[in-house]
Amino acid sequence: MSDTIFILNGPNLNLLGQREPQIYGHETLADVEALCAAEAGPRGLKVVLRQTNHEGEMIDWVHEARHAAAGIVINPAAWTHTSVALLDALNAYEGPVIEVHISNVHKREAFRHHSYVSLRAEGVIAGLGIEGYALATRRICTLLGRG
Repeated sequence: MSDTIFILNGPNLNLLGQREPQIYGHETLADVEALCAAEAGPRGLKVVLRQTNHEGEMIDWVHEARHAAAGIVINPAAWTHTSVALLDALNAYEGPVIEVHISNVHKREAFRHHSYVSLRAEGVIAGLGIEGYALATRRICTLLGRG
């Protein structure tokens, strides 16, 4: 089994800390990576954090995870609500998946209330800021027997 957890981030999350800080906060993806590594490291796991604005690249990473990752923490961003292709890729992955959203999507526009990814995820964390990533990483560790 792999000792790696993929932390995958969708469109516009490269602007985390700059874009709409009243919604997404001031922390960056580097802060997310540090939080996740702090959860995984003591449990003998490592994290690989990636971000893309290209849906095909995200799907390629999920395919790669089939052989390279023991679990996936994913913030699909806008693809949450639109991408059947991403759902199909996640359905081909056998490890645990936790879906994360920095904001509480249920307090936002109605179109954000539906998630294709949730149909595959073992759990969903929304509205806890970047701390949600740390909690998701901890849950992946538990599901892998490294709790």
